[in-house]
Amino acid sequence: MSKVLLFAALLFTTFLKAQTPLITISGLVKDGKSAAIPYVNITLKKQADSSFVSGTITNDEGRYTLSGVKNGTYILEVSVVGYKTYKHPTTIGVMSAFLDLGTINLKEDAKLLEQVVIAGKLQEGVSDKMDKQIFTLANNISQAGGSVLQAMQNLPGVTVQDGKVQLRGNDKIAVLIDGKQNAITGFGSQTGLDNIPASAIERIEVINNPSARYDANGNAGIINIIYKKNRQEGLNGKIGLTTGLGALWLRKENLPGIRPQYQATPKINPSLSLNYRKNKLNTFLQADWLYTQTLNRNEFAERIYDDGTIIKQQVKRNRTTTFSTVKTGVDWNPDDNNTFTFSAYLNREKILDDGDIPYFNVDLTVRKRLWQFLEDEVKYTATSALLYQHKFKQPGHLLNAGFTYTFHREDEKYFFTNIMPTFTGQDSFKLLSDEHVVDLNLDYIKPLKHGRIESGFKLRNRSIPTNMQFFPGLNSPLDVNAGGWADYREIIPAVYSNYVFESNVFEVEAGLRLEYVKVNYDVNPNHNTYKSDGYDYFRLFPNIRLGYKLNGANKLSIYYNERVDRPNEVDIRIFPKYDEPEVIKVGNPTLRPQFIKSLEVGHKVSWEKGSLYSALYGKKINATITRIATTVPGSPLIYNIFQNAGNSHNAGGELTLQQELRPWVSINLSGALYRNTIDAFTVENRYPIPTIYSMDKESITSWNSKLNTMFKLPKKVELQLSAIYLAPDLIPQGKIGARFSMDLGVKKQIQHGKGELFFNGTDILNTLQVKKDIIGNGFRLNSTDYYETQVFRLGYSYKF
Repeated sequence: MSKVLLFAALLFTTFLKAQTPLITISGLVKDGKSAAIPYVNITLKKQADSSFVSGTITNDEGRYTLSGVKNGTYILEVSVVGYKTYKHPTTIGVMSAFLDLGTINLKEDAKLLEQVVIAGKLQEGVSDKMDKQIFTLANNISQAGGSVLQAMQNLPGVTVQDGKVQLRGNDKIAVLIDGKQNAITGFGSQTGLDNIPASAIERIEVINNPSARYDANGNAGIINIIYKKNRQEGLNGKIGLTTGLGALWLRKENLPGIRPQYQATPKINPSLSLNYRKNKLNTFLQADWLYTQTLNRNEFAERIYDDGTIIKQQVKRNRTTTFSTVKTGVDWNPDDNNTFTFSAYLNREKILDDGDIPYFNVDLTVRKRLWQFLEDEVKYTATSALLYQHKFKQPGHLLNAGFTYTFHREDEKYFFTNIMPTFTGQDSFKLLSDEHVVDLNLDYIKPLKHGRIESGFKLRNRSIPTNMQFFPGLNSPLDVNAGGWADYREIIPAVYSNYVFESNVFEVEAGLRLEYVKVNYDVNPNHNTYKSDGYDYFRLFPNIRLGYKLNGANKLSIYYNERVDRPNEVDIRIFPKYDEPEVIKVGNPTLRPQFIKSLEVGHKVSWEKGSLYSALYGKKINATITRIATTVPGSPLIYNIFQNAGNSHNAGGELTLQQELRPWVSINLSGALYRNTIDAFTVENRYPIPTIYSMDKESITSWNSKLNTMFKLPKKVELQLSAIYLAPDLIPQGKIGARFSMDLGVKKQIQHGKGELFFNGTDILNTLQVKKDIIGNGFRLNSTDYYETQVFRLGYSYKF
C-alpha cells in the first residue's frame, strides 16, 4: 500500500511539474525626472546562486518584457551606464500568467556620467536583428547644423549622389518620417532631404531588408527619419541657433561674361522644441526655420559631337532657400490601455535659383549663346494624422489604427533670358501641382510564447492634378505645344502578415504582403506626343529572415525578399523641364514598375568594446528604370527620359567595424564593395520624335570607405573626424569619378550640461568635386561640378 501511495505521490508531483505555467513579467524603467529610459539592461537571476535565467533591454518607451519564466524566487537586476544598478527581489508564483512589476526609478551615478556619451555611441550601428542600422544625430558633430541629407553622408553604407541618397549604390529608397511616408520626402521617392534641418531630428534608421509590414516600394531599402519628441513630466524643451558660411574660396573662375558665383554664403537655423506633459495629456511643438544661400551647382562641361563640333559650357546656379516647419500635436491617455494622438505637420519651402549658362566654342573665343534663368519655386505641405493605440492586458499585445491626410502644393515659375548673337528672347512657364493623399491603416501585434505575429491592412488613395503653361518669347527654343494638364490617380490596398519565432539558437521572421496597385494617368488629348496611360498589378511580396546564434557573441542571418520600385508621378510627368536649355528632362507615362528579388547573408560578432558586421548580397532587377539621353537629328538639344531598360544585377559585400580603442577614443570604420551590371538593351525615346537608343552590356566594380573617429577630451569636450572615399561608379550611360572629403567637428557642454556649443567644417580640404563622363547617341559629355561643399558652422543649444 505504501508503494502505491508513493507512486501516486510521484505521479502527482510529475503532473504538477508538467502543468506548471511559464510566466511573463513586465515593467517600466524611468529616471528621477519620470522620463522613460530606453536600452536599459534587464537581467533575471536565481536568488539562490545568482545564475542567469533571462534578459532583455527596454524599448523606446522604457518598457521591458521577460517571457517564459518559471515560478520561483529571483533577483531582477536593472543596469545602464550613467545610473546606479538596481536590484529587486522578485517572487513568481503560479496564479497569474502575467506579472507587472511596476515602475522602477533609477538614480544617476555621478562617477559614471562621464562615460555615457561613449557608451551611447557603441549602442548605435547594426541592430541585434541585423535588419537595420540606427544613428543618433546628436553624435554626428561634424555635420551638426546642416541638413538631413548632409548628415547622411557620414553614415556607413550610405552615399549621396546628385542630391539623392543611395544605399549600396542604389537610389531606389523609400524615405519615411516617423515611420510614415510624407510629401516632404516624397511618396515612394526621396525629395526635400537637403532642406530638412538636422537639428529637428533625433535619429535615422537605415533598413536594408524591410519586413512585410512596410510598403513594398523601394528595393534599396528604407530610411526612417525620427523627429525629436520629449515625454518628460512638466514643461521642458530645447532652443538652438546655428549659423555658418560656405563657399569661402573660389574653386574655379567663371567662363567670361557671366554674373558672379555666390561666395561667403550665409546659413541660419534657429530651432525650438517644447513639450508639456501633465497627467493624461502630453502636448508637443517642434519649430524650425532654415535660411541658406548655396552655390548649388557650378558645372564645367565639354560636349563633343560626332560631326566634330565641340561646345564648352558652364552651369552656374546660385540658390537661396527658406524652409519653415512646424510640427505639433497632443497625446491623450484616458487610461493605461488606450492612447489617442492628433498631430499636424505644416511646412513651407521656397527656393530661388538664379543662374547663368554660357556656351562657347572650343577655345572660348566665341560665345554662341548665354542662357540666364530665374526659378521661383514654393512648396506647401500640410499633414494631419489621428492615431489610436489600444494596449491589451498582455504586454506587447497591441492594436494600432491611423488616419492621415496630406495636401502638398508645388508652385513653380521659370523665367529665361535667351541671349543670342543677333537677338534676345524672353521665355517663361508656370507649373501648378496639387497632391492629395489619404492613408488608412490598421495594425495588430500579438505576442506569443516564443515570438509574435503581426498583421495589418493599409489603403492609400492619391491624386495629383497638374497644369503647365508656356509663355514663349522671340525665337523661343521651348516646345510651346507640350503644355496643358495631366491627372495622376493612384489607389493601393494592401494586407500583410508577419510571424516571428525565437529560441535560444534559432530566429525566424517570415512575412507576406499582398498588394494591388492601379494607376491612371490622364493627359491633355491635344498633347503632341503622349496619350492617357496607366498600369495595374496584383502581386505577392514575400520576405523571410533566418537567424542562427552561433554563441552569445556570434550571430548569422539570411534574408530573402521581393520588392518593387513604382514610378513616381514626376517620373511619368509629361511636361519638359528646362534645367538647362540644351539638356531637357521629360517624364514618360509608359514607364512601368521594376521588380526585384534580393538575397543577403549577414554575420555579426560582438565583444566587450566593439563589434564587426559583415554582409554579402545579390539583387536581380527586371525592367530596370533609368534615364536615357538622346538627341534629334539637326538639333543640339539632349533629351533625358526615363525608360525601362531591361534587366540589371547588383552584388556586393560590406563591413562595419565599431571599436572603443581607449576610454576616450572610439572608431566606426565601414567599407563596401559592389558590382553593378546592366544587360544590353534597346529603347525608344518618343519625345519629341521617336528615337532609338541601344546600349551594350555594361559592368563596373566600385567601392567606398568611411571612417568616423570620436574623441572624448577633458572638460566635456568631444571631437569628431570623418573621412569618406567613393571610388568611380556606373551611372546611366556613363561613369562618375572618384570623390574624397574630410569633415571635422567639436562640441562642448556648458551650463552644467544644459547648454552645448559646437563648431564644425564639412569638406575641410575642399577636395570634393563630381566628375562625369556620359556617352549618348551622337555625342559625349565630360563634366566637373565644383559646387559648394565646404561649409563652416557655429551653433548653440540649451535644454530646459
